[in-house]
Amino acid sequence: MTAVSAERASARQEVPEQLRNDVKLLGEMLGTVLQESGGEDLLADVEKLRHAVIGARDGAVSGEEITALVAAWPLERAKQVARAFTVYFHLANLAEEHQRMRTLRERDDVANPSRESLAAAVRAVREGAGGEEHLDELVAGMEFHPVLTAHPTEARRRAVSTSILRISAQLDAWHAAHEGGTEAAEAHRRLLEEIDLLWRTSQLRYTRLDPLDEVRTALAAFDETIFAVIPHVYRALDRALDPEGTGVRPPRAVPFVRYGTWIGGDRDGNPFVTHEVTREAVRIQSDHVLRGLESAAERIARTLTAYGNLTPGSPELLDALSSARAGQPSLLAEISDRSPNEPHRQLLLYAAARLRATRERDADLAYPNAEAFLADLRTVQGSLARAGANRQAYGELQHLVWQAETFGFHLAELEIRQHSEVHAAALEEVREHGPDGELSERTREVLDTIRVVSWIQERFGVEACRRYIVSFTRSADDIAAVYELAGYALPADRRPVLDVIPLFETGADLDASPGVLDGMLDIPAVRERLEQSGRRVEVMLGYSDSAKDVGPVSATLRLYDAQARLASWARRHDVRLTLFHGRGGSLGRGGGPASRALLAQAPGSVDGRFKVTEQGEVIFARYGQADLARRHIEQVGHAVLMASTDEVQERERSAALKYRPHADTIAAAAQEAYLDLINADGFAAWFSRVSPLEELGDLRLGSRPARRGAARGLGDLRAIPWVFAWTQTRVNLPGWYGLGTGLAAVPDLPLLQAAYREWPMFASLLDNAEMSLAKTDRTIAERYLSLGDRPEMSRRVLDEYDLTSTLVLRVTGHSRLLENRRVLSRAVDLRNPYVDALSHLQLRALEALRSEDARTLSPEDRQHLERLLLLSVNGVAAGLQNTG
Repeated sequence: MTAVSAERASARQEVPEQLRNDVKLLGEMLGTVLQESGGEDLLADVEKLRHAVIGARDGAVSGEEITALVAAWPLERAKQVARAFTVYFHLANLAEEHQRMRTLRERDDVANPSRESLAAAVRAVREGAGGEEHLDELVAGMEFHPVLTAHPTEARRRAVSTSILRISAQLDAWHAAHEGGTEAAEAHRRLLEEIDLLWRTSQLRYTRLDPLDEVRTALAAFDETIFAVIPHVYRALDRALDPEGTGVRPPRAVPFVRYGTWIGGDRDGNPFVTHEVTREAVRIQSDHVLRGLESAAERIARTLTAYGNLTPGSPELLDALSSARAGQPSLLAEISDRSPNEPHRQLLLYAAARLRATRERDADLAYPNAEAFLADLRTVQGSLARAGANRQAYGELQHLVWQAETFGFHLAELEIRQHSEVHAAALEEVREHGPDGELSERTREVLDTIRVVSWIQERFGVEACRRYIVSFTRSADDIAAVYELAGYALPADRRPVLDVIPLFETGADLDASPGVLDGMLDIPAVRERLEQSGRRVEVMLGYSDSAKDVGPVSATLRLYDAQARLASWARRHDVRLTLFHGRGGSLGRGGGPASRALLAQAPGSVDGRFKVTEQGEVIFARYGQADLARRHIEQVGHAVLMASTDEVQERERSAALKYRPHADTIAAAAQEAYLDLINADGFAAWFSRVSPLEELGDLRLGSRPARRGAARGLGDLRAIPWVFAWTQTRVNLPGWYGLGTGLAAVPDLPLLQAAYREWPMFASLLDNAEMSLAKTDRTIAERYLSLGDRPEMSRRVLDEYDLTSTLVLRVTGHSRLLENRRVLSRAVDLRNPYVDALSHLQLRALEALRSEDARTLSPEDRQHLERLLLLSVNGVAAGLQNTG
């Protein structure tokens, strides 16, 4: 038995029995569907390729044999096989999600809280040096601000995602049913029906998403999980703070989650996001949250049947009902008839009716804002508590209060983003011609966007849209430009409240960031906002472009340094700083577990607040299931609390002081190696040949173009398709390239090993690289690289991979990649052969499209090859669970 086959055998043995049974069940059902749809021959071809790729991993089958097998199929059959493996990965991912949820439920123990939970963080802080006082201080100031973005990294169509959710529900039903009973038989039949429908659903989009499609896609996460999960997260925190009192006293847990969104507001390089789109995006969001609040209010009201004689209403509640009766006598008469002598129920039903009126724009009955709705809820709550009905006051009703406090009437704050060069050009035009003069369409759009922000604030409140992010901020003038444009757009009494946020993306911009902030303090509008906001300042750090600019190792160090310098700047200027982390879903764009990354931040840079982008496939992975959504939010909350403690910060500070000079040596050598590669003559053209980069646009992943402008070089290429394309080649270069050269520059292995043990930042850097290396397949990567006909370039990449793998293992002390992360390692080992199958199919298409004979292809064959390529791209994304 080879080492690889031994690892696979070990991985199979470690698979929990329930997960193994689920994968077997779903796989057999897919086999049935394939047989019914395409006959025995289709299933046989899928099985041939499956056995071949497993055999290749064991050394029993050569790559040439698999290439010949795949090449022998007609293109139509190749596409069917690609779809089969893609659907298999969707089902396997689903089975793994269910296993994670089972594990979470098994570990859910109040007395012994699971690792990285809010309860574990509360216990650790309480037992620390600061005790209860420090705990209360941290909890009161804690903030987690996830911002959903529409970056095109979700390869699945919405129809595929909803199909998977239906299969998930049927799998739950099958588990819940009595084996051998009629319910089990029906669940089995429904599972087959849904898997058959998933097979018949197109994996590819035929039309490109527009920005409002993206808004609705993201809102599905709110409708299905986030809205319902949030109060349970707060309840978990409240229980951890006071287990006996939760539900019978005013809560100690303060709502700490605030969602934001760029979807419909991010116009940087996206001409399809206009001021009309921004206006409609907020309207759609408001409709969703008002429906959610209305439904929750009605549901709680139906159960709040406390009889007035036993639970009398307070004077405040009775006054509220009297005022309502005076203004809406017919409505109150109807409510009173439905709930006689049930005053608390009456006011809550009236609140639900007002929410409906708010949604329908009925000015006579509508709430003016979310605070007015909250005032009614608190009136009901206070009255119940006064009457001794504490459990009703602080139970389900408190959940509704938490939802209203978290989401308001806008659901998520819409943030505007635009490129600094667009503002500079607009300002030049407006200064010359005036705001009403002859202006370009782009400049008029900038002014109209600011006017729409004003309209949003008038209708939905300032918190619905006040952040304006300037990408590629180079100087304080880039910030001042937005405030000056706002002055041209509207008279002083109608200008919106704006917090203009610099986004530092390149290595040079990160280095210059404190100087830019010094300049911002000289801008009158910034000083005014500081006074209004309690001296709050927000700064965004771009992970994607910085890593693409200088390589993953140097970018990590520069981001770390920027955080440290900015935290120091904030202390000097008595500013409450929030760092906004523009992290992608993939490792090459700053991805990886957010909770682990938080604990590796520069000391003082978290300070109880964490804001981060959540993108593409990450949104579905984190919020597709309620249990997983709750776990994600708790993990981040745990990390925010822990990263803000003196103990964690001191550990990071002392380790950085000790090992930082060596890290600088590593980063310098790594950056040189990375820049030597991407600046090599003809690199951009070579990269386009060895990867499906140019074809990715045909996947119609999102509304935004893959490039800024019309240029074709690397500089204008966005970080998302850069990483996505490297993922497809199985090289994963953006996640590790240069690290091997960097580590080799410090020949003291014991010192590097000590740094890995003692310095969380360095450990996070190596752990993320190790994960990226584990998802790299050298053999298949070599075939992709050979498409470029530049053997010296291929050799450079593969040599760096070999060096990086060797040195990462030596420093971590692992005998194999991911040795210390058995669950992830097991998943990678078991998935890799099936990903190989899709890579071989993709290579067939890519080689044909890149060959000298490509010009002679018939239109029909070219279309088949392009479809095969895109189907395989979808499948590889599903198999690796990473895109861009």
